Order: sequence, then C-alpha cells, then structure tokens
Amino acid sequence: MLKLYYAPDNASLILRLALEEMQLDYETVLVDRGEQEQHSPAYLAINPMGQIPALDTPDGILTETAACLLWLCDAHPAANLGAPVQSQKRGVFLRWMFFLSNTLHSDLARTFYPDRYVPKATLSAHHQIMTKRLKKHFSILDSTLAAHPSLFHAGSALSLYICPLLRWSALYPTDQEPWFALTQYPNLARLAQQMEQRDSVHAAVKAEGLGVNPFTRPRLPMPPEGSAI
Repeated sequence: MLKLYYAPDNASLILRLALEEMQLDYETVLVDRGEQEQHSPAYLAINPMGQIPALDTPDGILTETAACLLWLCDAHPAANLGAPVQSQKRGVFLRWMFFLSNTLHSDLARTFYPDRYVPKATLSAHHQIMTKRLKKHFSILDSTLAAHPSLFHAGSALSLYICPLLRWSALYPTDQEPWFALTQYPNLARLAQQMEQRDSVHAAVKAEGLGVNPFTRPRLPMPPEGSAI
C-alpha cells in the first residue's frame, strides 16, 4: 500500500488530493512540524532534505512533489489525471507541471520564508519583488488554462497542484498585507470553484481541517492532528 508522509496543509496536500482523486488505497504518516519532526533522524532517513512530502511506493520512497505526482500519473494511467508517455500532449503536460513546481511553487517558498534566502535588511524589497513575479506567473497560468482545457480540467493533475498554490497565496505570509486576489484571475477562480465540488477535495478538507471553501475563501487550517507550520 502507498504511504504518504504528510503535514496538514503542506505540499503533501497535493498528493493527498491526487490519491483521493485516483481512489487509491493509501495510508498516511504524520510528520508533525510543530515538533520539528521533519528534521528528526527518523524522517531524515526517509528524506534527507527534511522536506514534506515523501511517498513510499513499490518503486521505493519518492520525494519532491512534482516527481511524486508524475509517478502517480504514470503508474495509474487509467485515472487520466495527466498525459501518457506516448501522448502528443505529454510535452505540454510536463512543461506546465514543472512550471508549477520549479517556478511558481519555488517562488512561493521564497516569499513565505524570506529569511531563508535574504538578509533581514532586505526583506521588504524582497517581498515586493517576489509578489510582482508571482502575479506575473499567475497571469500566465490564467491565460494558459483557456488554451489547454483538456490538461487543466478540474480533477487533473495540474489542477490538483494549482489549487493549493492559490490557497496558500491568499493566506501567506501572515505577517504581510494580503497580496493575492483570486478574482483577478477568472479562469483560475472558475477552476477553484469547480474543484471545491469534488469528492477528493471534500476528503482532504475533512482530513486536514481546511474549511468549507479551501480555495475560493480559504482560512487557516484547523487540523485534527499535527501542525501546518
């Protein structure tokens, strides 16, 4: 059985959504960030980077969110969440999968945890630069949804990655004025609304305490176990 190492409302949420969407049997193992368990010897033996998630599969333990999501798509092609290896859409699918992981998600991390990347004296300027970049990323993504509806439909792998990013952009960083407004991106807003109707999202909401409208009107999580931060 697949095993997901997770913390509530972390990047592992993307994989939980995929597992639920595919209706796969899996178990979860809490990595409690409140207790810094991601840096414990036990978890570092699983993921030496000390990052969440990790996914234990028949092919071994996988890390990196996009790698895990891509493995799930390829291992379970009948679920039709991605584009098969021989599909003409494969290249476009990979392009936007790694745009989400390497560009958008990466820049969000730099925005949410600026002290890891820049000196304290430059935090304000860094925030302005990063949020400007992110707004451009979201504008590009909003336009792309209309051009590739078969890859970005609600329940697709790309949609499962996008919607948590929308959520986190609206919520974080908590010590700054809000910088993200979903209403500025009509295609993304429509996707978020559609995703909130799906059973996979309902399951994740219950498991991780995300609230009734986790993407369109997000609130800070109230998980039944563990800590998001």
